[in-house]
Amino acid sequence: MPSIASVAPVIGKWSSPCALAPALVLDTNVVLDWLVFRHPACAGYAELVGSGQVRWLASPAMRDELAHVLARGVASAWAPDLDLIWQTWARLAVSVQPVASAGPALRLRCSDPDDQKFIDLALGHGARWLLSRDCAVLKLASRARPLGLEVLTPESWARTINAD
Repeated sequence: MPSIASVAPVIGKWSSPCALAPALVLDTNVVLDWLVFRHPACAGYAELVGSGQVRWLASPAMRDELAHVLARGVASAWAPDLDLIWQTWARLAVSVQPVASAGPALRLRCSDPDDQKFIDLALGHGARWLLSRDCAVLKLASRARPLGLEVLTPESWARTINAD
């Protein structure tokens, strides 16, 4: 798990909790890894989001998608604590509305239309990172980078944070 001191160079002048802390967007599977499966790769961003060093941006559509996945029983074998999941969401997620596209130059098209909302939200709100394991999202990484967005797996993000 990264310490706050180890991420300060990455977070830069926003090393204390504030509205301008760098933002990240988590796709649904990454949220499940964190809040249901307790995947070790999620510990770093869980700590940073929990401490306010990084803002977790999420839209109502993202919350709806998570609710749909949980209602389908996808994670039922893990006996998720739904109250804790929704309390964590309410406490830590910064709810934002999607931003209308700034034009074709800034619009990245995902081959999976269900994942477009994550890309649009991250770009529209100036998120620094979009964490995903989805191949359709990850293949946009090189095109997103010049726009200021790093598209990474949770493991790659942890290595990036720990390297700085």
